[in-house]
Amino acid sequence: MEKGQCNVPENANEHCPGTESEEAGKSGACKGCPNQEACATAPKGPDPDLVSIVERMATVKHKILVLSGKGGVGKSTFSAQLSYALAAMDFQVGLLDIDICGPSIPKMLGLEGQEIHQSNLGWSPVYVESNLGVMSIGFMLPNPDEAVIWRGPRKNGLIKQFLKDVYWGELDFLVVDAPPGTSDEHISIVQFLQASGIDGAIIVTTPQQVSLIDVRKEVSFCKKVGLPVLGVVENMSGLCQSLLEFKFMVMTETGEQKDMTESIIADIKVKAPELLNTFAYSEVFDSSGGGAAKMCREMDVPFLGKVPLDPQLCKAAEEGRSCFADGKCRASAPALKMIIDKLLAQQMVSGPENGA
Repeated sequence: MEKGQCNVPENANEHCPGTESEEAGKSGACKGCPNQEACATAPKGPDPDLVSIVERMATVKHKILVLSGKGGVGKSTFSAQLSYALAAMDFQVGLLDIDICGPSIPKMLGLEGQEIHQSNLGWSPVYVESNLGVMSIGFMLPNPDEAVIWRGPRKNGLIKQFLKDVYWGELDFLVVDAPPGTSDEHISIVQFLQASGIDGAIIVTTPQQVSLIDVRKEVSFCKKVGLPVLGVVENMSGLCQSLLEFKFMVMTETGEQKDMTESIIADIKVKAPELLNTFAYSEVFDSSGGGAAKMCREMDVPFLGKVPLDPQLCKAAEEGRSCFADGKCRASAPALKMIIDKLLAQQMVSGPENGA
């Protein structure tokens, strides 16, 4: 059994026999492995639940994982806006949040306080629109501030339940928002879905090296488990917003800030009105190392594009709404739309009227 196969944990020892082997947790190669006890006590052989997952996923045409090597790069924001965009294109979309310990998708879709309902067909997703359903552990917590303190097997069990017990109906896309890193949840979702087919993963990063170091590990993980990398998105690629949205401050001799916004905007309107429709850009993270585009060239994976750090996009995420709906996200929405169009073209997916 090669270490690149998906039933071998990423942190396993060399010559790991695999979690499904009769020797799992018992062979000489297992000595000292952090997974030894779990492997020794786990049921052996093919997982019977995989048949149920394959049957449930048979009605889902495309399955896309959204991954990131590091937390805080905007992965869930991208997952939410990707789902909104696909739904707005009249695709049938499901968004599955498997970030068990930090579920943020319910807030980003404006679904806080909603609950999961059971039907004779299984768990019913919570719907934003008739063609956009969402499933998350966030709907199952009695208190949104409650910490989820679960070991790997229990997390994996819930992910399995989401895949085999949720009734999505006919879907064009299932977008899976995963937690940061390359841990249990990632191994499980790949292993559970591979039999039914996964289109691949979109990896989200920010431009600086401290993020790209971890994203390289994510790319390596995908290659080891045979998960295609659909592309990398460089998020927060510079602060970009309309000049009229800025506040202008001056520092006084005492170190206090004095707001000069009103007078400066008044001067611009009189002396340089052409600037009122301009955008200001500032590099927040150091991208002198070449950013995600250079990393993609070096690791031979597609680069999908850049999304600026747009305060209006941040506000849309906080308010649980689409950044495409009201025209306020003038810096980020066009960038996201270009990435999504590129992704669909790359996968040769046409609109619903032509068949997804």
